[in-house]
Amino acid sequence: MGTEFSTQRYDDIVKLVVTGTVGIDTVYTPRDKREGISGGSAAYFAAAASKLCPVRVVAVVGGDWPKSHRSILQGFSGVCLAGLESRPNSRTFAWGGRYFDDVNRRETLFTEVGVLQEAPPLVPSEYQSSELVFLGNTHPAVQVGFIEQFPKRALVVADTMDLWIRTAHAELCALLKRVDGIILNDSEAGELTGYRNAISAGRKILEMGPKFVVVKKGEHGAILVHREGVAVIPAFPVEEAQVVDPTGAGDSFAGGFMGYLASEGRTDFETLQRAMASGTVVASFALESFGLERMQSLTYEEIKNRLVQFQQMTRVG
Repeated sequence: MGTEFSTQRYDDIVKLVVTGTVGIDTVYTPRDKREGISGGSAAYFAAAASKLCPVRVVAVVGGDWPKSHRSILQGFSGVCLAGLESRPNSRTFAWGGRYFDDVNRRETLFTEVGVLQEAPPLVPSEYQSSELVFLGNTHPAVQVGFIEQFPKRALVVADTMDLWIRTAHAELCALLKRVDGIILNDSEAGELTGYRNAISAGRKILEMGPKFVVVKKGEHGAILVHREGVAVIPAFPVEEAQVVDPTGAGDSFAGGFMGYLASEGRTDFETLQRAMASGTVVASFALESFGLERMQSLTYEEIKNRLVQFQQMTRVG
């Protein structure tokens, strides 16, 4: 899975930064519930990516953000929080959701935008050397605004969602012209392009600007649509009893994907394929607990061992 990293080698690894949300989640499942746990796209991404490489976080929280949540993120070796801005008089982004027996179905119970209604956080000067940039899900105009703040960027990848496809379509199209890659799920790809077929949708998105598209299909895996070809990867098979909380799976996939690219220092087609396997495996661990609990105990050796299992499962011939 690439060369193992250590804190002594951090300066030799391509610098990775994530922009996105750090929030407070409330999650209900058919078997259990958790209220006020650590969440947000940047939090899940950083926790996952930190298992493979160092990662810098750009996000903003309010005065109600629990100190225990900061301690959780600080506990991930390699996560830099110099870009995590705190605004004492504001409220932290909060989200609540309920999952059904079919964990692919959920309903949003509440969304408290809070500090996200304000100006985006500032990018620290020491982050401007970042080479790999991941723009976590937020308004596409905000994502575009971050791009120029990383003058040494070599690869920019963005996430998005159906809300922006419907309400900020023009801004999203402008973003697609500026990024190298986009990660989205199959329903979002279909809504953006009008194509139900994920490969056809991916090819249409390539015409909008990116060099590659990763279409996530949940328990059915993911598809890489690249200017050099198409690659398909299944999801890591997880038994129903192992699925505790799917909330951070997509962001953990992105963290494992980008973390692998940063640790390898390459972004060619074949490396992107292996990065998808890395993202898939890391995301399979994230499903096993509420919030960031499983990421806290996850080791690099566990990731390597599960990747070997995954390679054996998917080998043909």
